[in-house]
Amino acid sequence: MLNKFTGLVIVGLTLLSGCSDNNVKPTTTKPVTETTSQTNQIQVGKDYHSQSNPEQVKVTHIDLDLTVDFDHKVMSGYAELTFDKKDPKATSLIVDTRDLTINSVTANGQKIDFDLHDADDFLGAALEIPLPDSGNKVKINYATSPQASGVQWLTPAQTAGKKYPFLFTQAQAIHARSFIPLQDSPQVRVTYKATIRTPKELLAVMSASNDPNTERDGVYEFNMPQPIPSYLIALGVGDLHFKAMGERTGVYAEPSILDAAAAEFEDTESMLIATEKLYGPYRWDRYDLLILPPSFPFGGMENPRLSFITPTVIAGDKSLVSLIAHELAHSWSGNTVTNATWRDLWLNEGFTTYLTYRIMENVYGKDRYKQEAVLGYQSLEADVTNLTDKDQILAIDLRGRDPDDVFSDIPYEKGALFLREVEQKIGRDNMDAFLMEYFQHFKFQSITTDEFLAYFKKHVVANYPDKLDMDRINQWIFEPGVPQGAPMPESNAFSIVDNARNNWLNGEVNANQIDTQNWTVHQWLYFLNNMPDELSLEQLHDLDRAFNLTESHNNEIAHSWLLIAVKNWYQPAFPRLHDYLVHIGRNKLVKPLYKALSKTVEGKAIAKKAFDEAKAGYHPLTVKANQGFVE
Repeated sequence: MLNKFTGLVIVGLTLLSGCSDNNVKPTTTKPVTETTSQTNQIQVGKDYHSQSNPEQVKVTHIDLDLTVDFDHKVMSGYAELTFDKKDPKATSLIVDTRDLTINSVTANGQKIDFDLHDADDFLGAALEIPLPDSGNKVKINYATSPQASGVQWLTPAQTAGKKYPFLFTQAQAIHARSFIPLQDSPQVRVTYKATIRTPKELLAVMSASNDPNTERDGVYEFNMPQPIPSYLIALGVGDLHFKAMGERTGVYAEPSILDAAAAEFEDTESMLIATEKLYGPYRWDRYDLLILPPSFPFGGMENPRLSFITPTVIAGDKSLVSLIAHELAHSWSGNTVTNATWRDLWLNEGFTTYLTYRIMENVYGKDRYKQEAVLGYQSLEADVTNLTDKDQILAIDLRGRDPDDVFSDIPYEKGALFLREVEQKIGRDNMDAFLMEYFQHFKFQSITTDEFLAYFKKHVVANYPDKLDMDRINQWIFEPGVPQGAPMPESNAFSIVDNARNNWLNGEVNANQIDTQNWTVHQWLYFLNNMPDELSLEQLHDLDRAFNLTESHNNEIAHSWLLIAVKNWYQPAFPRLHDYLVHIGRNKLVKPLYKALSKTVEGKAIAKKAFDEAKAGYHPLTVKANQGFVE
C-alpha cells in the first residue's frame, strides 16, 4: 500500500527457490542472527493473522454477488467459494470473517450446517463449514455490518460533488474479512468474478476488469483472471466518470476533480512504459486510477488494475506524483510477487519503494530522484529514533499484534535502502537483471523472507562473493536500525536550502529576501522539515508573511507548516489547522498533528473539537489511529 506513507515519507511527494504459494508450509525457522529468543519460535510461512486452514483446504476462486444498500450501509448477497482439498483427511473449510451476518451456507443447492466461532479482538470470527460429500464449492449468503472495518460509507455532503453517496473498501491488511467471508491471508491467492448491484445513477469499479464504456445501469460485472491475495480485492461506488490518460491508463473520479486528476497524473503511461523496460512486462492489462474522497486513510492502495489514490496529491504541479509511481511499481513487487505473511511486508514495500525511486529518476531525472531519496532517508531516521528495536526489524515479529502496526518507514525506506546498497555493490545493470529474473521466477506467488533469502543467496550472493556476504544481509533484515556504512542519499539542491535556512535563522536575512523562485516542493519540504523545534513568534510571522504558508494549497507543505505552528503555538494558523483536520482523512497527514496537539491541555481541546467534527467522515482506520490523542 502505500500508507502507506507514514511519518514524513515524501518519496515523491511517503522474499526456497521455486516454491509456489500452494506448497508453503510452516517450518520452524533457523536462527539467522542472535536477535531475540522469540525469533527462533516463528514458523516460516505461518500466517498468525488468519484463522483459516489453507494448508488443508484452500480457496482458489470466489464468485461474488452483492447489493449495495446506502440507506442501511450494508452489502448483502453471497460469496461462492471454490476450493481445493489439499489434505485428504480434511473435513471442513475454515474462512475468516469479521462482523458479518451469516444467513446460510449451501452446497450443491442444499443448506448445510456451519459453525461461526467466537470472535477474536482483531482477527474476527472463524467460520467453519463441513466439506460437502461431492463438489468443490460452498455458497455463503451473508450481509456486512454498517461498522465493517474495511468499508467506508460517505454521505453526499462528504463527497466532492455533494449530490450522491460514495462507498469504498480498504482490505489491507486483514479487513477483506469484514466484507467477504474468505481465507484472509496474503498467501492465499484467488481469482474472482463479481456482480455488484447499485443505485442506477452510480458506477461501480473494482480491482478487476473495468470497462470505461460500460452502461450505467446499476448492475456491473467484473472478472479478475489473475490470482491475487485477498487484501487486493477492492470496490468503489459513486458518481464516477472516466478519462483516458494513455493507451492503457486512465482515471476514474467525481466530475468536479476528473480533469484536474487526469492532468496531474498524465505521465502515468510514461511511468508504465519506463517500468516495463526496466523490470519486464506489465501483467495486468490496464492500469487505471480511482480518485477517492479526502477521507481515504492512505496515500494510495495498489489494488491491481485500479489503484486507489488520495486527492491530497493533486497539487497542480505534479510534485507529489511519486505516489502514483509507487502504486504502479506494486504491479511488479507486491501484486505479482507478494509477501506470504505480514512479517514479510518489506518484500512488498521495500522493493516497491526502491522501484519508485528508479521510476522517478527515469521519468523526471536524477535531481528530483536525489531530493526525494534524501527526504525518504530523513523520514527513516525519524522512525528509527521513535520506534522500539523490535519494530525496526525488516522481518518483524507481529505475533499477537494487529498487522496494521507493521506500517512504518522500516519496511518501506529501510527495505529500499538495503536494495540500494546491493545495487551499489553489484552495479545497476546487474541489479536490474536480477530484479527482472526475480519477478519472472516468482510471478503470481506469495513468498516468505526465508524463501527470498534462499533465492537471493543462490542467484546473487553466489555470483558476487567478493562484494556480498550473508552476515551483512542478515544484519539488514533481522537486526534493528540501519547498518553502519549504509548508503546515505545526498542532493546538491538541498545545500542551497540549508544556506538559506541558516542565514535566516542567524538573522542575516529576512524571509522575503530568500530567493525561492525556483525551489521545488521537495526543497520547500526540506526547508520546513529541518527547522529547529523552537521558533519565535516573530520568526513564524516573518515566514508566513513572506510565503503565505498557512494558506498553502500543497497538502504536504501545509502539513509541515501546521506541525511547526502547533509545536510553537502559532495561533494565526489554527483556523487553517482546524479546516485541514476536518477535511482530510489521510492518516499520514493528520496523525502527527493530532499527536502534537495532544501534548498540551489547550492543544488537546483543539484536537478534540476537530476530531468530533470530522469523525463521521473519517475512515475507521483513521479513527482508530487518532482516538487516543483526544481522549
